[in-house]
Amino acid sequence: MELERIKELVELLNQAGRAYYQEDREIMSNREYDALYDELVALESKTGVVLANSPTIHVGYEVLSELAKEKHSSPMLSLDKTKDVDALAAWLGDQKGVLSWKMDGLTVVLTYRNGELEKAVTRGNGEIGEVITNNAKTFCNLPRRIPYTGELIIRGEAVITYSDFEKINAGIEDVEAKYKNPRNLCSGTVRQLNNQITAERNVHFFAFNLVDIEDVDFQNSMEARFVWLKQMGFDVVEYEMVTADTIRDAVAGFANRIQTNDFPSDGLVLLYDDIAYGKSLGTTAKFPRDSIAFKWADELATTHLRYIEWSPSRTGLINPVAVFEPVELEGTSVSRASMHNISILESFQMGEGDEISVFKANMIIPQVAENRTRSGTVQIPQHCPACGAPTEIRQVNDVRALYCTNEFCSAKKLKLFSHFVSRNAMNIDGLSEATLDKFIEEGFLEDLYDLYRLEPYRMQIVVMEGFGDKSYENLQKSIETSRTTTLARFLYGLGIMNIGVATAKLICKHFKNDLAAIQTAGVEELVEIEGIGQVIAEAFVAYFKHEENLHRIQELLKEIRFEEEEIQAGEQIFEGKNFVITGSVNHFANRDEVKAVIEGKGGKVTGSVTSKTHYLINNDVTSNSSKNKKAKELGVPIISEDDFIRMMNGEM
Repeated sequence: MELERIKELVELLNQAGRAYYQEDREIMSNREYDALYDELVALESKTGVVLANSPTIHVGYEVLSELAKEKHSSPMLSLDKTKDVDALAAWLGDQKGVLSWKMDGLTVVLTYRNGELEKAVTRGNGEIGEVITNNAKTFCNLPRRIPYTGELIIRGEAVITYSDFEKINAGIEDVEAKYKNPRNLCSGTVRQLNNQITAERNVHFFAFNLVDIEDVDFQNSMEARFVWLKQMGFDVVEYEMVTADTIRDAVAGFANRIQTNDFPSDGLVLLYDDIAYGKSLGTTAKFPRDSIAFKWADELATTHLRYIEWSPSRTGLINPVAVFEPVELEGTSVSRASMHNISILESFQMGEGDEISVFKANMIIPQVAENRTRSGTVQIPQHCPACGAPTEIRQVNDVRALYCTNEFCSAKKLKLFSHFVSRNAMNIDGLSEATLDKFIEEGFLEDLYDLYRLEPYRMQIVVMEGFGDKSYENLQKSIETSRTTTLARFLYGLGIMNIGVATAKLICKHFKNDLAAIQTAGVEELVEIEGIGQVIAEAFVAYFKHEENLHRIQELLKEIRFEEEEIQAGEQIFEGKNFVITGSVNHFANRDEVKAVIEGKGGKVTGSVTSKTHYLINNDVTSNSSKNKKAKELGVPIISEDDFIRMMNGEM
């Protein structure tokens, strides 16, 4: 039984690790992971059996991306951990220590030579990371040049603040595309192939370790290294010098600041100040012995589940929320915790009246830790609580979730408005989701055409928080500008299922911008268009069979007009050709610009290589990236940017 449990735990933890490190998603909470990990360590110690793929002897997972890879000069090990402050004091003994935040972002290794930033590499799997030098050069607080001219290698954490995280998520229209937490956002941002995106997201870097340096005497003190790094212009992690006698108060001080700290953290790190002493202790196969992590001991509270609230979102996803008898946690009253999806809800076997324990993950986010009763009596609703339409359970990536089937569900209204005013659709500035939500709540907006009929509400709008006469005038100017648009933008803005910008352009081009022909098109005619399959065609035709949709379009056509667009057949040299673009580009500003050129000349750009792909554009033609491998398997030509330009100029 113990060996079977070991195998089960290894599989579960490796699944969680792959999701976390490779896919920037979480399939279990940190608390669940830690509990399973500790159980595995105990079983391995008891039985003496350690499987070859056990996470207790593997630092990380192979990196999956198309960034260049590089081996670290010295392996980056994980840290041993404890949740016991007394254990921290005992570990420190009679030594002096440096106690700092354990920041929750993406670890990056920087190399400076001759005073210049030469290279930046992510932690990756601890041995091999991804080269992100161009992105690191856009970190908002990272020095590009320092006064020290020897070779310097340091480690630190790239992080995005909670406040910036909220702003960025607020600007993402698709609710399901929003980032789950700042760490996921930072990981995706730092590993972008387009460093303009990295620059726009305000990434900070905080140094926490000095790996290698020449000819600088730090008097054998870790604190002296931190001070020197500050003098070089680096921000270092907030730290405090401690002894075994003072560490308890220091930990309490960090805990008191967690609620107001804008930078995400998931604990603390304690290092010996005596560098030589720390090095003399060596390492285990997985952990260095000169440092240890402290994870907050979760404050658990026992309560009883009152009911599960079903909260519909703007995408149709209906989220289960546990509502329980209020309890005090970390100094505040808590009575609700998201259960995220059906899979998680069912794993807890929730039922009204069940005795549950709850906690705040990282002392911030309420979560259910355990259901001690496990009655399993909660019923999944058959109808949407917002509109009463039938619900359905869909399975996506091994996760079961509940959805409303009604495309006109009132809960989806905000998403539709937000999509309609977005940049690639009608491009109306000044209408954030928050503003749209207010307008909907106040009754100013019932349907899309009401955006063009806001004048009667002027006096009410100008006195709203964040508005005034000037803001209202700017909004009206933007609305007026949007009255003249293209048919493709309009079609995309309607929010028809599976109709993206490129597909809308293909349809408009095929029907020569004839809206009447588009509205009456049949499935058979649509599937003849290169790039449009049966599923897209059926959804498109179904949209124009709804009276509500036809009424919406009729009313919108009273407010807007379409620009005349000339379709020059002679320039459509990529008509019927599907391209995939990957990697960095040299002759264009970014990949979006390449995409615009291809679409302007009749082609289509997709995200993945399939049997329908005609060309893969990759400046690293010989790389072993996943897209290159797929292209070779399918016989798809891999061309460089120069090849593409020659093709565009009719030279090949």
